[in-house]
Order: sequence, then C-alpha cells, then structure tokens
Amino acid sequence: MRTVTLLFALFIVGALQAQPNPVSWTFSAKKIADKQYEVEMKAVIISGWHLYSQQQPEDAIAIPTEFVLNQNPLLILKGKIREVGKMERFKDATLGVTAHQYSGQVSFVQTVELKAKVKTALSGTVEYQTCDDEKCLPPKKIPFTIPLK
Repeated sequence: MRTVTLLFALFIVGALQAQPNPVSWTFSAKKIADKQYEVEMKAVIISGWHLYSQQQPEDAIAIPTEFVLNQNPLLILKGKIREVGKMERFKDATLGVTAHQYSGQVSFVQTVELKAKVKTALSGTVEYQTCDDEKCLPPKKIPFTIPLK
C-alpha cells in the first residue's frame, strides 16, 4: 500500500511540474519627470498561448488579468493601469463567447508619483490565466516589487 501511495504522489508531483509556464514576467520602472515614474509589468507569452486583457466582454468566460497594488503612503497612482500591445478580439464559434486577449507580449503600465524625494517601491500581485487553442491553465498569482529610486 505504501508503494502505491508513493507512486501516486510522485505522479502528481511530476504532472504539476510538467505543466507549461507560457508567460514570463519582467517588472521595471523608468523615471519620466521629477518624482514621476512609469512602472512597466511586461508579459512575454510563448507562441500558441494567450493572456487575457484586464477588461473582458460581458459574454467572456476567460479570467481577466488583474493587478492588486499594495498601499504605499509615499506614492500617488496616476490613472489606471493601461495596456500597451496588440489586443486581439477573439470569438469562439463553438461556445459563442468572446475574449480580449494578447499573443506574443503585452505591457501593463502604471504612472506613479512620489510624494517626496525618497527611495521606495511599488509592490503587489498579478493574477492571470493563459489558454491555447485546446486548454486553459488554472489562474496563477505572482507577487512583485519594483524599486523606485
């Protein structure tokens, strides 16, 4: 019985490790004015996979990309996070649903302003889902911290 349990556990671990990771993220900040930065959260998506926009049509079943930014009393967020990339409007003829998605790469950009000349960081999490033409992976959540100097 122990052997069967051990083999089952190894199978599960192997299956989890074999799951593809179709998106790689990079996080950076660029100073654009005195005490003002553009923070970029860039997703590079491997060929054949899609990452979903933050905003989805009403009939969409895809899980939108969501950023949760941690409160920082030294920062002022300017506007909303904007998407920079070629958005595709996908229509699934079989299911009759639509989605706003990206292939290749997309950047999510947030402008922030420091309240004083200090070193701090913008931190938070990004939760996203990826799909190819046959399957969708479970949503994934990644923490990030972006230094502002």
